[in-house]
Amino acid sequence: MKRQKLTVEKRKVVGTKVKKLRIEGILPANIYGKDIKSLAVQVPFKEFEALYKEVGETGLIDVEVDGELRPVLIHNVQKDHITKIPLHADFFQVNLKEKVKTMVPLATVGEPKAVADKLGLLMQTLNEIEVEALPADLPEKIEVNVEHLAAIDEQMLVGDLKIPTGVTVLTDASQVVVKIAALVSKEAEEEAAKEAAAAEAAKAEGTETAEKNATEVKEESSAKQNEEKTSTETSKEEKK
Repeated sequence: MKRQKLTVEKRKVVGTKVKKLRIEGILPANIYGKDIKSLAVQVPFKEFEALYKEVGETGLIDVEVDGELRPVLIHNVQKDHITKIPLHADFFQVNLKEKVKTMVPLATVGEPKAVADKLGLLMQTLNEIEVEALPADLPEKIEVNVEHLAAIDEQMLVGDLKIPTGVTVLTDASQVVVKIAALVSKEAEEEAAKEAAAAEAAKAEGTETAEKNATEVKEESSAKQNEEKTSTETSKEEKK
């Protein structure tokens, strides 16, 4: 299968000055890898974004710089926390004969029977797993067929996944990927809301009672102190 190519240029602008590149529609990046010197590069943002949406971080591509093709994986894409627009990216240069470790996304396929029968909801608790493989064998994603899940609490583990040949899964096989959870009915939601309101009311009533008791104790103590004071003054008068 022919790999896609992305042409980049060597980058002279570094540090805070890269903001100017972004304004001009240029994405700052770096090429790095085992036993190679890191190289600062830049690439038109639109070209990078289109390719990244297609291959993600597991698709092997050829980066061309000064006429030289380098097999790389896209890594460490930094994004603006509000707009989610890429701000910087790394191209990890690989040796096609050496295995690499990376995270691969999981994608559910089909509708669970339990969901179709309105018995439960599908919950996905794991969105990606760590794998090891030769760069050319890395899958773009791993599909999780959930159609057979038919009852509450039925689940699929990492160990149940169908993994492509040449790929070794490093994530714990006992981790839950998807699970069927019970439906929450409207009646159950209303009952839960009533219970929560009753708990709040009991809490408020308890607080009010405590405050009332505290006031009564304070008033009783004050009355006792006044009584003792009056008794002392009377005793002094009698002695006179």
